[in-house]
Amino acid sequence: MSIHVRIPSPLRRLTNGESEVEVQGATLREAVAALEQQYPGLNGRICEETGELRRFVNIYVNGEDVRFLQGLETPLKERDEVSIVPAVAGGS
Repeated sequence: MSIHVRIPSPLRRLTNGESEVEVQGATLREAVAALEQQYPGLNGRICEETGELRRFVNIYVNGEDVRFLQGLETPLKERDEVSIVPAVAGGS
């Protein structure tokens, strides 16, 4: 099953400049593992050493924040869209 993943600008150096990639996976965790296999180093930018999502990285499946779904165990199906969005902080 093919999952469409949108890669944010800060991580594109790890995907050879690609802004969108395709991976396989029945869950978000499997898709992240597939991303790491295809693009080594990406997992460390998305997940903590414990395997959980980094605090300042948001991931959406079809526009839904996975923190309000099942986190990395969120099931995926053919043609789902996954967006990786680094949190932005700042301001006065």
